[in-house]
Amino acid sequence: MSDTNLKTYGEDVFSEKAIRANLSKTVAAKLIATMRDSKPLDPTIADAVAEGMKKWAISRGATHFTHWFQPLTGGTAEKHDAFLEPTGPAQAVQRFSGKNLIGGEADASSFPSGGLRSTFEARGYTAWDPTSPAFIKRHDNGATLCIPTAFCSFTGDTLDMKTPLLRSIQAVSRAIERLMGKFGQPKAHVEITLGAEQEYFLVDRRFYMKRPDLLQTGRTVFGAAPAKHQQLEDHYFGAIRPRVLKFMTEVEERLWQLGIPARTRHNEVAPAQFELAPMFEDLNLAVDHNMMIMEVLRQTAERHGLVCLLHEKPFAGVNGSGKHCNWSISYGGRNLLTPGANPRENAIFLTVLLSIIRAIEMHADILRMSTAGAGNDHRLGANEAPPAIISVFLGDELNAVLDAIENGRKEGRSRHETVRIGVDTLPPLPKDTTDRNRTSPFAFTGNKFEFRAPGSSQNCAQSQMVLNTIVAESIDALCDKLDGMKGDFNANLQKLLRRQVTAHKRVIFSGDGYSADWPREAARRGLPNLRDTMASLAPLKDPRNIALFEKYGVLSRTEMLSRWEIGMEDYHRRIRIEASIALEIARSMIRPVVADEFSRLASALGQAKADGLKAGIRGLTALSMKLGAGLDDLHVKCDRLEREIARGKHESQLAAMGDLRRTVDRLESLVDDARWPLPKYREILFVY
Repeated sequence: MSDTNLKTYGEDVFSEKAIRANLSKTVAAKLIATMRDSKPLDPTIADAVAEGMKKWAISRGATHFTHWFQPLTGGTAEKHDAFLEPTGPAQAVQRFSGKNLIGGEADASSFPSGGLRSTFEARGYTAWDPTSPAFIKRHDNGATLCIPTAFCSFTGDTLDMKTPLLRSIQAVSRAIERLMGKFGQPKAHVEITLGAEQEYFLVDRRFYMKRPDLLQTGRTVFGAAPAKHQQLEDHYFGAIRPRVLKFMTEVEERLWQLGIPARTRHNEVAPAQFELAPMFEDLNLAVDHNMMIMEVLRQTAERHGLVCLLHEKPFAGVNGSGKHCNWSISYGGRNLLTPGANPRENAIFLTVLLSIIRAIEMHADILRMSTAGAGNDHRLGANEAPPAIISVFLGDELNAVLDAIENGRKEGRSRHETVRIGVDTLPPLPKDTTDRNRTSPFAFTGNKFEFRAPGSSQNCAQSQMVLNTIVAESIDALCDKLDGMKGDFNANLQKLLRRQVTAHKRVIFSGDGYSADWPREAARRGLPNLRDTMASLAPLKDPRNIALFEKYGVLSRTEMLSRWEIGMEDYHRRIRIEASIALEIARSMIRPVVADEFSRLASALGQAKADGLKAGIRGLTALSMKLGAGLDDLHVKCDRLEREIARGKHESQLAAMGDLRRTVDRLESLVDDARWPLPKYREILFVY
């Protein structure tokens, strides 16, 4: 980062620096306390904050403001209002009140609600989230002040991703405070952190505009594998091409202006695939920043004649794109997932670690639900994406530590010497355990857990909300057990942790997640294998899960059932769109070209025979037969897909699409390259 970038870092954020510069000391102190410590906002300062925020935004070129929120579409939403208030004929002033800042009313009729409100009761309300700072969104002709907000219905039901996330942060924070009290730790600030690695593809806009499937669905429903794609592994971490590097540089400059700590950029495994990774931040802010990152990637790509694809599997046969969510917990500034320097700190580390393992083992179904989606169905289980079976990877060192705890032995000492938690020195705890299993969906990576199952286009608020909630429940369950045990705390803790290892170790798996043996082994262990979206959404209706989320006030029963309905509707609609565009392309673009190619070959063959030629007859005949058979097959497969679309069964539509794709991809190699109507993989996947 240059000195210029350092000077402009965060300049489009209403940060603490901007707050102090634009508000009085008293008002600034109150607002900053709310932002830092999640203290209730003093309503008496709203007008003063709004006035200072308006002056700052106007000085940054803003003409409008918007309540920026995250509806259940998985994206973001905004309605712009000008800082304009008429004062008379042809007279106006710029005005922004505390009322405008704190809340707003939006027409919610077209947002998915899963039955939480009727169309004739479509009011939705936005509420300012002061813990996530306002920022400036720029466009070619101006700028807009964006105020992060929650979004709910007039009944108070949540209609967004942010509100349940904030509730879950509160739940896990309370559980951590309770646990740390057991260890005699003074009350301190709990921070849940996230670093979300964002994978994406870049394609030339010229090719994109000639692919109706990419335009309509974000992925290619047809496309034969090129001779070379990622087999040589020469793209991964390779030299970044100048055109892409220019794009990446502009992305980073804009993200830095927005105070987003984008630090890492590199080529990913598949050609035309890349990754951007920010540093760890407060979870709520990190989620907001990830949504902003995706938008900046898309907008910047357009200015460079590119298109950023965030679909989980835009191209068959090569890597898909995920959003690796690196999650951790800190207490009083100390990362609880880092082994400590003394027995007591190590005991805390192991207690938190085993609480998380218990949470994943007991609630794997609802955690898998958080990654459900039509795009992710294509990605999970291959090409460095984890399988749909949720398991935990710890690494050899930590596995050995847990084995020693379970069996009451110390590593490297007498087999009969007992491990005494918090008193004697624990088995050697690795302080730099690194992830060596790319097939694991939930891996311990030194001082954090990396959840790799979320898809690249998904809002990571969903998975983090679930993770926080199940970990809160697990920590509370361990605390309840400790409360019920009499006698020495360390001895009780030792017994409890030993039982936890025995009870929940079935979820720990360090092997190859792609192995054909793993699903059988997982079934033997009793681990759920929710292979597709339909199966993985079902846990939202499980009474056990509903009770859990209601207990912690994260989601009500009606809110959970609404999310099941929204997920199902979204899935069926996406499958129908994909099937419909596949049928349209096959009939209106592929079939005419194949028919014309067959006709030309038939004419050439007839003319050759009429002229008495012998050379070439065999080749023309063989090619004509292949094209003719392919044309017939194409006709049959199109009719089948049309019938399945009419029936509306997603399984049948997917099967018919797969059959049609195999036919079209075979024809791609038979038709004259200059006449094939779709840009091919060998063209799209190599950005120069």
